[in-house]
Amino acid sequence: MKKSTLAILSLLTASAVLSACGSKDNNNASPSASPSSSASGTASASASASSGGANADLSGKILVLTHRTDYISDGTFDKYVAKFKEKYPKAEVEFEGLTNYATDINTRLTTGEAGDVNMIPSALATSEFPKYYEPLPDSMFDNVYFADYDAYEGKRYGITSGVNTQGIVYNKKAFEKAGITSTPKTLDELYADAQKLKDAGIVPLYMNFGAQWPMGNWGENSYTYVAGDAKWTDTRISTDTPFTVDGPWGQLITIARKFVENKWVESDLSTNNWEMSKGEVASGKAAMYFLGNWVIPQVIGAGAASEDIGFFPFPYDNSGKYNAPLGGDYFVGVSKDSKNKDLAIAWVNFFVKESGYDTDSGFLPVDKTKTPEVPQLAEFNAANPTYIESVAVDPRYNEIAKKAEIALGTGSVDQDLIVAKDLKKAFDDLNAKWAKARKELGY
Repeated sequence: MKKSTLAILSLLTASAVLSACGSKDNNNASPSASPSSSASGTASASASASSGGANADLSGKILVLTHRTDYISDGTFDKYVAKFKEKYPKAEVEFEGLTNYATDINTRLTTGEAGDVNMIPSALATSEFPKYYEPLPDSMFDNVYFADYDAYEGKRYGITSGVNTQGIVYNKKAFEKAGITSTPKTLDELYADAQKLKDAGIVPLYMNFGAQWPMGNWGENSYTYVAGDAKWTDTRISTDTPFTVDGPWGQLITIARKFVENKWVESDLSTNNWEMSKGEVASGKAAMYFLGNWVIPQVIGAGAASEDIGFFPFPYDNSGKYNAPLGGDYFVGVSKDSKNKDLAIAWVNFFVKESGYDTDSGFLPVDKTKTPEVPQLAEFNAANPTYIESVAVDPRYNEIAKKAEIALGTGSVDQDLIVAKDLKKAFDDLNAKWAKARKELGY
């Protein structure tokens, strides 16, 4: 196991110990990128601002585009701004929430309406970073995870907003009502428990099919750890047939299809019920999510007691052993079109390191020297998962996908595969688009 992975495991174990004592998903960078000491004039000038230094007199207004519409409505972002203004009294920060962020942000980038700060879309090719984003100063990346993930030609364009793993978030009361006394260790046990939950009148797993973006967990957000290879995505670049039923992606889609076919998910697949679903899981009307640790505080915020919400690795086969991912949540970048880049850079640094967004969102901290505060990670680590740490993906992968008009990163591909009448044919159709794009690009 890599040294960096061991360090992360140690950090997670520390979280488990603290919790026991009662204490409180981008595939886009070149792994060889080595950011220069002076990324750009603006970034260099902003270095002191990003570390809370001489630019405390920064003023003006910036607009931040975000997928966290809930944090806009419940005042969480207002709390962050108040704290930010203690450092920069003359600064103003406004937010615009995009309900279907993964799709809408791509349009906003191309129309020049991406605000001053936004969450970088995961499917954006690294070669396009300079077109849409401002390089960030090196001072921002001391002791942070995935520092070179959103880098291109020696410049860093994004910093992760939090560190995630992924698995089954569940309501313990719902499990008890269905007579489930322990969490499933194998796929067959997961299926059996899903049926018990259905028989008890509980929605076994809220898939959020209609919201679209969560569906990526049944495909491109998860296949690397199911494959047990963080670089598995890169193997797809050199083949005309990367989409197969018997591969890691097909394995996940097959599980999802079984849940849909057996009606172990919500009855309404067409409607975006994301916000409502959190209340369903919180109340025990629905039992499980297949999502990251970031959703845990949202379920608690929807009315669940923290002690009633648990978290265990996803049993994607019958081996009784698990891999789990360790990766960055959305990466944050400063728009190339921003008229106030110094203030935007200062906000990004504050947001990911000082605002409290990581803890509020259930993340592991961006800063490697900090200990995570999410108690459910203790249960997760007790299952002894092997963590597969995310690595940067060859940019040709997203270039091929874009040329093939395969909308990776949005969840739409996984939606289509899950409801396809013939899964093999659906994969074959994707392979045909992929092969044509590879040929046209000369790959």
